[in-house]
Amino acid sequence: MQAMAFPLQLDRPLVVFDIESTGVNARTDRIIELAAIRVEPDGTETERCWLLNPGVPIPPETTAIHGITDEIVKGCPTFADKAEEIWLFFKDCDLSGFNSDRFDVPCIEEEFARTGRNFGASQRRHVDVQRIYHKMEPRDLSAAVRFYLGRDHAGAHGAEADTRATLEVLKAQMAKYPALPKTTAEMDEYLVPRDPLNADRQGMLRWINGELCINFGKKKGTSLRQLFLNEKNFLRWIVNGSFDTEVRQICRDLLENGRLPPKPEGVAN
Repeated sequence: MQAMAFPLQLDRPLVVFDIESTGVNARTDRIIELAAIRVEPDGTETERCWLLNPGVPIPPETTAIHGITDEIVKGCPTFADKAEEIWLFFKDCDLSGFNSDRFDVPCIEEEFARTGRNFGASQRRHVDVQRIYHKMEPRDLSAAVRFYLGRDHAGAHGAEADTRATLEVLKAQMAKYPALPKTTAEMDEYLVPRDPLNADRQGMLRWINGELCINFGKKKGTSLRQLFLNEKNFLRWIVNGSFDTEVRQICRDLLENGRLPPKPEGVAN
């Protein structure tokens, strides 16, 4: 642990994390290595790294990138074995990573969903360091390390090295661009402006006239409550489809428990 001034004002902890996995499909591939640094509002940092047995073979082309083989992980715990420990580390935290919105966040959401837990990514603020970088200096993590830190990124594609480099780049970005937002909430809105009427970050489900509705395809504008009463198979199709974890969990909760998420502020009853 170490405490130091952090350039982004935190009103709750921020977990910077990176994942190495069996592939690039956040829904179906499994986590092999998870490295995370939890930054408290006072700047204290706690680091953890979990090497995990994914329970499925690691493809050779994936091993060629991160160097982790089936032999290396065969005696390691699974994600399910460490789920409680990882859950507590991420509990009540906002999220940061490099390209984390597109892969790392949905990947860890899926792993928790397999253990029966809702990671609730949309309830957390997101500070995707790649989005800052692409807004300011469009390229990848190794280029970001060279640009912001003035050195080569030794250990690229290792979760621990990538996580540490991501945190260092974030700090350098905050120092280099004084006009960047200074709070996690403002940074989240700056990087991905959020419509409060969307129930998920992609806007697949949306509050319309006080009802949570489908916001895509032929059923666009149809309320989930109406589908629950008359077309449960459509909700089952979403639950079993390739939609984001959060969308599927909302539909699953309605099917299994008859429950919808609470309405956001400003939505009429």
